[in-house]
Amino acid sequence: MTVTDLPPAPVADPCVAPPVGRTRMRPDGPQLVGAALAIVAALLLGLLLDLGPLGGLRHLRDHETGYAELRESLAMGTTPIGQRAKDGRLVELGTPVALLEIPELGLREVVREGTTGAVLEAGPGHRRDTPMPGQAGTSVLLGRQAGFGGPFGALGSLRATETFTVTTGQGTHTYRVLDVRRAGDPVPAALKNGSGRLVLVTGDGPRYAPSGTLLVDADLVSEVKPANARPLTADALPPAERVMGTDGDAWIPLVLWGESLLLAAVALALAWSRWGRLQAWIVGVPVLSALALSVADEVARLLPNLI
Repeated sequence: MTVTDLPPAPVADPCVAPPVGRTRMRPDGPQLVGAALAIVAALLLGLLLDLGPLGGLRHLRDHETGYAELRESLAMGTTPIGQRAKDGRLVELGTPVALLEIPELGLREVVREGTTGAVLEAGPGHRRDTPMPGQAGTSVLLGRQAGFGGPFGALGSLRATETFTVTTGQGTHTYRVLDVRRAGDPVPAALKNGSGRLVLVTGDGPRYAPSGTLLVDADLVSEVKPANARPLTADALPPAERVMGTDGDAWIPLVLWGESLLLAAVALALAWSRWGRLQAWIVGVPVLSALALSVADEVARLLPNLI
C-alpha cells in the first residue's frame, strides 16, 4: 500500500460540537512568580501600614479605650499603684495605670503597665521593675519614637525647667524637667533619699531606624507618695520589656500567620488559572491584605520596642 492508497483524514463536522472533557489547569511559571511577588508586596505593604498610618489609627483607638478604662478605675479607686493588684497577682500587662500630660508637646497619653512591643503599640508603658510615678525612687516610662503614632517622637523638644503631670491612683504628680540626654551625655546627680524622679525613654536617630536612646530626666516637685513592695526586680525583668527589647514569643504566631499567607497566595495562583486574573484579584486582595497585616503585626513585635 502506498501513501496515495491511504484513506483521507476525517474532517470534523462544523455543525457538531466537539466532546466536552474536564481540563485540569495548573498554574504556570509566571503565575507562581506572581504569587511569590504578591506575598512579598503584601508583607511590605502590611508592615508599612502597620507601623505607619494604620498603626496611628490603632493608637488613637487604644488611647480612647484606655482612657475610658483608666477613668473608671480612678473613679472606683481600683487603679493599680504597685506591681500587684488587689488580688495579690502581678498587674496584667497592658493595664492602664496612669495619664501622662505634657502641655508643651500637646501630649496626653494613657500609660499602661509593661514595656513589651505589644504593650507599646497602644501607647507609653511603665517599666514594671521601677516605682509608679509619684512615688519615691526613679520611675521609668518607655514610648515609641515613630511607629504606632510615635507618642514620644517629640521628647527631644523638651527644655529644662518645663513641667508636666502624671495622674495615677494616688493623685496628680508634677515633674520638672532636668534635661534631655543621649548616650555619652552627663548623668544627673544621684537622687536623694525619699525623693522621686521620672525618666522618659524613646529611640534616638532616624525614624523607624533608631541608633540609640533619648532620655528625659525630670524630678518630682509635688508630694511624694508611699510605694508598695516591688517583688519583680530588674534582674527578673523579661528581655522583651527592656530598652530596645524584642518579643521572642512572636515567632510561633508569625510562623502560623506566614503559612496562612503562603497558602492564600497559592490559592490565588490556582484561582487565576480557573477564574481569570480579574476575578482572582477581586477575591484574593482582601484576603492577602488581612493576612499580611496579621503577619506584619507579629513582625513589629520582633523589632525593637522603641521604634
